[in-house]
Amino acid sequence: MASASGPPATTRPGAGRPAPGPFLALPKGSNASSERNRLERAYDAFLSTGDVASVRPVVADSWRLSRASGVSPDGVLPVVDLLDADLEAYRSTHPLAAVMPLIRRLLIEEAEEAGAIVVVADADARLLWVEGDAQLRRYAEAMNWVAGARWDERVAGTNAPAAAMRLDHALQVFAREHFASNVAGWSCTAAPIHDPSTGRVLGALDITGRDDVAAPAVLGLVRAAAAAAETELRMLALTSRSAGPARKSIARSSSSAAPRLLGTQWLSVLGRDRALLGADQDPVNGTELSVRHSELLFLLARNRSGYSADRLAIALHERDVPAVTVRAELSRLRSLVPELGLSGRPYRLTSPLTTDVDAVRKCLAGGDVAGAVNAYPGPILPSSESPEVQAERDEVHREVRSAVLGSTNPQAVLRFANRPCSREDTLVWRHAVRLAPPSTKPVLVEHLLRIERELGLR
Repeated sequence: MASASGPPATTRPGAGRPAPGPFLALPKGSNASSERNRLERAYDAFLSTGDVASVRPVVADSWRLSRASGVSPDGVLPVVDLLDADLEAYRSTHPLAAVMPLIRRLLIEEAEEAGAIVVVADADARLLWVEGDAQLRRYAEAMNWVAGARWDERVAGTNAPAAAMRLDHALQVFAREHFASNVAGWSCTAAPIHDPSTGRVLGALDITGRDDVAAPAVLGLVRAAAAAAETELRMLALTSRSAGPARKSIARSSSSAAPRLLGTQWLSVLGRDRALLGADQDPVNGTELSVRHSELLFLLARNRSGYSADRLAIALHERDVPAVTVRAELSRLRSLVPELGLSGRPYRLTSPLTTDVDAVRKCLAGGDVAGAVNAYPGPILPSSESPEVQAERDEVHREVRSAVLGSTNPQAVLRFANRPCSREDTLVWRHAVRLAPPSTKPVLVEHLLRIERELGLR
């Protein structure tokens, strides 16, 4: 039998082995090193006699399934059947793509620091996202624990994501509980993620790593993260259903706030790190600007009277940016888009340039909160460190947020609450809960409680 391979193991102090629950691998106080040795003996007994008396029933069932399916105990190398563009296309349309930002926030950022891998698989046990500790991922690549590989128990043997989906229950697989020997150096904890509307299993969330991944607390962590993902899917479904009438509102707001005049230059800066410059609000044929050109053009559009090079340098950065650098960037900008009519001394725009910020403010001025929310995908140039851009960014966000908090339109409030810039804004979420109809209120309350717990408010 081939020896197990995997990351360097960690052990836990303690003596004896308390009887675990059916889904928990290592009860508190158990000794990981002793458990590894005990499982090796149990595994040898299974291969020679079929005896499974000394392993958990969920493991025994998976071992039987693995052997009956022809999985080699010496090692597996699952086929990677999705690569590159095909993998990206499949992931982009998968329902779980919508909750990856949440999963990254809840698990992956900490996994990188803790030395673990976070995996999201589809309902066929195909790994879609494999993120976390870079060194561990390099180890895992040796057994094709990579995005695009299918880890169904019938082809790859016992593993937590596949077993969790088959059993429809969160569980752990520790070390030698894996059927294939080249996987037995690893431990993992996984939970299924369901479609909140149908109850159908969409996939699984998994943490893979050393022995400590099989700790009892990790099982609770993964179950909580999977539940949060399901709540997020409910929220997105509610927002999607409420967006039907809103699409008409978007069209009305856009046409009234920013007329589509032939040749009118349009600058989009909301929710984008790099501005998009085009004619007549055309996002398809627009030009994406550099970060510095995005800042310069937004400031010039905001202040039509213009700037001196020295003042622009101060506006761009609180720590001095040489005026000569600003002049060089403006010269490049002028050559890039000559139709802007950029003149110097002072530097200003001589041709019309409308921004999506203008559209939002026109909606607010007209009392159209829903239109303002629809036209506001996020803050102005979120990554910009320009003091003047930051000031304008904060001011516009406050204006939209204030209008939302004063609105009685539940759809508009919920759409704003679901924007990335508002996902942890407890005041906005409390307002959304107050306005929600009885059918959706429990979902919003659950989401609000989770935010408050994450922020330490509960």
